[in-house]
Amino acid sequence: MAPLILHGGKTNKNSYKTLIAAEYAGVQVDFAPNFEMGVSNKTPEFLKINPIGKVPVLETPDGPVFESNAIARYVTQLKGDNTLYGSSLIEHAHIEQWIDFSSLEIDANIIKWYAPRVGRGPYLPPAEEAAISALKRALAALNTHLASNTYLVGHSVTLADIIMTCNLYLGFANILVKCFTSEFPHVERYFWTLVNQPNFRKIIGQVKQAETIPPVQSAKKPSQPKESKPKVKNEPKKEANKEPEKPKEEAEEEAPKPKAKNPLDLLPPSPMILDEWKRLYSNTKTNFREVAIKGFWDMYDPEGYSLWFCDYKYNQENTVSFVTLNKVGGFLQRMDLARKYAFGKMLVIGSDPPFKVKGLWLFRGQEIPQFVIDECYDMELYEWTKVDISDEPQKERVNQMIEDCEPFEGEALLDAKCFK
Repeated sequence: MAPLILHGGKTNKNSYKTLIAAEYAGVQVDFAPNFEMGVSNKTPEFLKINPIGKVPVLETPDGPVFESNAIARYVTQLKGDNTLYGSSLIEHAHIEQWIDFSSLEIDANIIKWYAPRVGRGPYLPPAEEAAISALKRALAALNTHLASNTYLVGHSVTLADIIMTCNLYLGFANILVKCFTSEFPHVERYFWTLVNQPNFRKIIGQVKQAETIPPVQSAKKPSQPKESKPKVKNEPKKEANKEPEKPKEEAEEEAPKPKAKNPLDLLPPSPMILDEWKRLYSNTKTNFREVAIKGFWDMYDPEGYSLWFCDYKYNQENTVSFVTLNKVGGFLQRMDLARKYAFGKMLVIGSDPPFKVKGLWLFRGQEIPQFVIDECYDMELYEWTKVDISDEPQKERVNQMIEDCEPFEGEALLDAKCFK
């Protein structure tokens, strides 16, 4: 048989699918020599075998094959003496079923979560939450199936297991930390069993689970080449065209204007000194209700400040505790621009998902500052309600939120965060 040449990265999980299948099928596959991602796959020769320039691509005696699952299927079926495609029509159908499930429900949602965090696309928190929610649903379904099955189909490794494990590998190695995967113990058992099989380990090597979720990086923008102006040699200086020196008065008029003041700085002075309240809050360790809460209402100036409740609009998506906590933490980081004018408490509520996110905010002025609405995109993810301090139940709710009262509205507190 003529050699099979694989064009692709040697550490690409999509290349792993073909290489592991080849180990089980007893087929030799060699990498294209000197392949360089981003260079080799842009050449005219490569674009003849895959017009859109993606990898992997397999060169065969009968022509090229692209798309990683199709390549793995081809290699699997080159020899008929293996069980990678099952031993009956229904097993074959179930293998195809799990290959599709792995690609559409597992791989797609891992990529939607992971890629924007490492700068390979725009990072949008609602999109991330949707991807995590969909991934969790898919892993729960997989976990249920694996509770009574060692492998996806039958009683030995099939192509479905190879593709599923390679797709899970991307997640386990890069973003699926232990506290996330521990909710799916049968998936964990399945993954670690497979990656430690000799044919898997030969290709992938030793796998280490991600310890942290990657921080969000900005999507990289292509650098614009600088325009180079042609140099003119020995060009005489044109003194006649030199602009006359401007009068001193005119130069002073064109000096940079001082930065405009924040509109909140132009409000009438308030007897409430926000920093004094923040110090009282931070320094009160005992008798909080009698000292800090009483002190707050003694200081509070309803003419110069306003209180607001906020409720997250999409609590049904808060199914993962650490993701919900990270979401609230990110919101508070982005509120840093308002630190001089605001104080806030954010509560994550519930002992079981979905978790509720509720908050209390003190803002300078009678409305939520417009610059906060304009600059902090999280604001539109919450319903905002102005507190009526003449209403005793609302006032008591303010007290409970400031002091992290538990239970809060009949439920346990998962966490409470303060912005001060």
